[in-house]
Amino acid sequence: MFDYIKGLVTRTVANYVVIDCNGVGYKIYTPNPYKFKEGGESTAYVYNHIREDENVLYGFTTEDERELFLKLISVKGLGPKIAMPILATGSINGIVDAIDRENVLYLKKFPKIGEKVARQIILDLKGKLAMSENDVNNTTNMQSFTFNHCGKIKVGFFNSVAIIGAYLDTPCSVNTYGLYFIFESLPIFKVKF
Repeated sequence: MFDYIKGLVTRTVANYVVIDCNGVGYKIYTPNPYKFKEGGESTAYVYNHIREDENVLYGFTTEDERELFLKLISVKGLGPKIAMPILATGSINGIVDAIDRENVLYLKKFPKIGEKVARQIILDLKGKLAMSENDVNNTTNMQSFTFNHCGKIKVGFFNSVAIIGAYLDTPCSVNTYGLYFIFESLPIFKVKF
């Protein structure tokens, strides 16, 4: 029903914010309400959760966060009240990575997530969550480099493992941040430090 609500943040409480949009105050439950600056204008990407006994707005600072929330509540036995603490205490990239790697221990650290629910999350969502280009570029433990004279290639460092995002058509070398990459013959390449 609603995609987003943009307006003035009039109140910030531990688990929700109130956004005034044209004289109407919307109470929006959010994983981290302190990401919304009180007294400033903000946009909340919302999900309207309607049941026979409740009509609740859940809001998020990014569309990717909302999409992960929607995927989480689609898991059998996991509703909004369990999905919100997951998003509040974990990063989007960390949650997606844990699901793809079947890291049950990481998922069990969240409130109300036991062995059974963690395995159900992995079963239902493994391979269905893809990080958007925006998430990849905003990852704090990843560096991206563009090789202008050779084409575009993304090199990401996740947990000290280099991931090459694309192949180049021609041999290329570049010196960036003290790392010297030599791409000699594809698909085999050498990395010298």
